[in-house]
Amino acid sequence: MSNMISNVQPWFPSQPATATPSTAAGKQDAFGSSLVDAIDQVEQVHTDAQQQVKQLLHGDRQDIHNVMIAVEKADVTFQLMMQVRNKIVSAYQEISKLQF
Repeated sequence: MSNMISNVQPWFPSQPATATPSTAAGKQDAFGSSLVDAIDQVEQVHTDAQQQVKQLLHGDRQDIHNVMIAVEKADVTFQLMMQVRNKIVSAYQEISKLQF
């Protein structure tokens, strides 16, 4: 029985995990840069859709189907970005409610 207990690993670390300022700052920078990259991608999809619509209106394009697909893709990516923003705001609000 004692042999069985000695083989059990604790589910919590023996030393509390403390983030060093450089580690925490690196993770914050990585998260921030990921968000900026995602927003840039959404903006690029939106710009591409706008260009295709302008080309269609000026008569430079004849394929309305691809233009509509680009517009819908821009709409879906924007909706996804808004849902991610809502989740981040919700997580921030939950964390701000915690009492330490």
